[in-house]
Amino acid sequence: MKVTRREFFKLTGVAALAAVVVGCDWENDPVFSHRLEDAKEVTTICPYCSCGCGAICYVVGGKLVSVSGDPDHPINEGALCSKGASLLNLNTVYNLRTHDPELNPNRLDKVLYRAPYSQTWVEKNWRWAMDRIAKKVKETRDESFERQADGITVNRTKAIAHLGSAALDNEENYLLAKLMRSLGIVNMDHHARL
Repeated sequence: MKVTRREFFKLTGVAALAAVVVGCDWENDPVFSHRLEDAKEVTTICPYCSCGCGAICYVVGGKLVSVSGDPDHPINEGALCSKGASLLNLNTVYNLRTHDPELNPNRLDKVLYRAPYSQTWVEKNWRWAMDRIAKKVKETRDESFERQADGITVNRTKAIAHLGSAALDNEENYLLAKLMRSLGIVNMDHHARL
């Protein structure tokens, strides 16, 4: 029997769906059975990219357990992009073994520094990191700051660039843009072109 590529994909999809439906105990599985039944719904606005999409946060016992798009919101009508859909992962991940939300173990809570040409990461404290960043920014700005270009006052540096973070909310990005402009940085970009 010769099976075309299209038929193969159709058969694979049907087989996968059948395996999921037959293999799951929907009534007793805590992931699917009434996980959000006792949750309080809190509507909010997604903090990313300034589109203003609506989201519904589900809270149980003061802990965020799930996030979904708000179907009543006029901008996104229930849909969320990949960043909005991952709002829960800002501080929480869903443990597939225990079926409970827990703090994200991948979030860094300390500074890791790798010296130039080094192969190892060293733990440093936050004060050291902030002082080092400030020192490097000041050195670079002082070495490259232009006051005049072709007889025009420019007060800028082209040696420093700022790439905005997609993990920051609108207010944080606004403040960062103001800070970069106050330093004379003109090379700024962001995923939403703030």
